[in-house]
Amino acid sequence: MSVAGLKKQFYKASQMVSEKVGGAEGTKLDDDFRDLERKVDVTSKAVVEVISKTSEYLQPNPASRAKLSMLNTMSKIRGQVKNPGYPQAEGLLGECMGKYGRELGEDTNFGRALVDVGEAMKRLAEVKDSLDIDVKQNFIDPLQGLCDKDLREIQHHLKKLEGRRLDYDYKKKRQGKIPDEEVRQALEKFHESKEVAETSMYNLLETDIEQVSQLSALVESQLQYHRQAVQVLDELCDKLRDRMSDAQTRPRREYTPKSKPIFDFGDNNHSNGNYSTSMALPPSRNSAPEQPSCKALYDFEPENEGELGFHEGDIITLTNQIDENWYEGMLNGQSGFFPLNYVEVLVPLPH
Repeated sequence: MSVAGLKKQFYKASQMVSEKVGGAEGTKLDDDFRDLERKVDVTSKAVVEVISKTSEYLQPNPASRAKLSMLNTMSKIRGQVKNPGYPQAEGLLGECMGKYGRELGEDTNFGRALVDVGEAMKRLAEVKDSLDIDVKQNFIDPLQGLCDKDLREIQHHLKKLEGRRLDYDYKKKRQGKIPDEEVRQALEKFHESKEVAETSMYNLLETDIEQVSQLSALVESQLQYHRQAVQVLDELCDKLRDRMSDAQTRPRREYTPKSKPIFDFGDNNHSNGNYSTSMALPPSRNSAPEQPSCKALYDFEPENEGELGFHEGDIITLTNQIDENWYEGMLNGQSGFFPLNYVEVLVPLPH
């Protein structure tokens, strides 16, 4: 930095200290300028906050929001983006329903319905993908551009204006010690920076119709999303109604129990009375009752002290029911609490 530059930095620092500490008054900017500055400051805060809240609205999941923020970069690398690169909740639900619907089979009402709803949910996920991409490209990205370019440029002009004001006020208070020409030049630079900053703020606020256009794009994207979602759900409702109507008109199949095996006492040589060896003998009424137990439907990872962890398929011995939501049990010599909805009771606790 040159000697003149160092002197200017010293002047500005000295003036700032005298205003902050000594209570000295600097040159006041007019009310119109202050009003422009206030509106630009509110605009800047609004843009930053709206970008953040719009991303949260599209994707509450922080990891998905991070991928959403990369859409603009990826679109430049790959071309037009067709999906945002993260799963939608509707898609995950659709996969789950479809999986179990196929396992139940097409010959069951519930199985067919699960497949139908699962396919509709996956279509809703595609519609949601389109919403995320449209809002990102037509609303979030233009606002981010405003923030990165126009608003940042205005902040640069305002910072430069404040520096020149400090320099001018320092020299003005020391007229006589500082040549008049230097004071005059400082005043000219101050007015020059004020005009540049004022013009840039005025232009931004006068062209705010662009932000209205971006808001309109946001609403249009939402409207398109909801229209497509309603269409998918209407079609699904019609299909489910048809399935219910078909099931109600179809004759009900009666359950026919299998015939019971017959004992043949004619041949005493048969120790089991000719009862088919493939059939299991019923348990003795006098045998000891089975131990209360349950089977784990899912993996459970304990999060708090005293909880019992287990894996899907584990058989847990029940020792106590804490309340309507929690059991106490034992597994592999370990005792602890676990949620009722993670297990299927095989042998209930005695009342």
